[in-house]
Amino acid sequence: MSNHPPARSGRRFVLAGAVALTAVLALATPAAAHAEVEADKPQALAENVTLSFVSEAESASAGFTALRVVLPEGIAPADITLDEAPKGWQLKATDDGYTVGGPALKTGVDAEHKIKVRQLPDEKEIAFKTVETYSDGEVSRWLELPTGGDEPEQPAPVLKLEAAAPGAKPVGPSPTTTESAAPSTAAPTPSAEVTEPDTSAAAEDTATDADDGMSSGVLVAVIVVALLVLGGGAWWLVKRRGAASES
Repeated sequence: MSNHPPARSGRRFVLAGAVALTAVLALATPAAAHAEVEADKPQALAENVTLSFVSEAESASAGFTALRVVLPEGIAPADITLDEAPKGWQLKATDDGYTVGGPALKTGVDAEHKIKVRQLPDEKEIAFKTVETYSDGEVSRWLELPTGGDEPEQPAPVLKLEAAAPGAKPVGPSPTTTESAAPSTAAPTPSAEVTEPDTSAAAEDTATDADDGMSSGVLVAVIVVALLVLGGGAWWLVKRRGAASES
């Protein structure tokens, strides 16, 4: 017969269950997203939207130094500006997104920054693949997208968007992009100006070479004629002296 009353045994059973549940939750925690994104206007085709990014610190010995973000299709690097970032951090555009970084943050401090987007694309959700770099060189990649309903181990930050407002339309290309394209349009003119003098110089060199060739040919002909004349004269003198000796 047990010496423990039923009430005490019940409490121990509940306590053991709570401990087991806590252990399961603790093991499940690393699978949660460590890079997240939010918007003040999460709506398709919304303009001048502020996106807030949070990268949770995981390293126990180093702090963040940089974040590399790949922009989704429909948002160009020229369409964004840095709104907020850790002190000393700056934004630099890349071919497919941007990097933001600077002095290392303290160990355990999350990296938070905000960007202003000219307009969100007309999509139901958009992903911002993110690569995090720590001061000790460690790199953490959050690039995976959900497939088949399964949550990836290192998911990319995903922003769900509401349907576009009635009458909302995509805006035109970014003014920055247009301005940057203008110089390339005018670029061929200087090239043409450079090419023409080069062509003329080449023609002049060719003409000079031709003149030199003609002068050299004439000189050679003169020398050959002179040799023939001298040779003929010498032969004539020898023949004449021989005739004089015979007579």
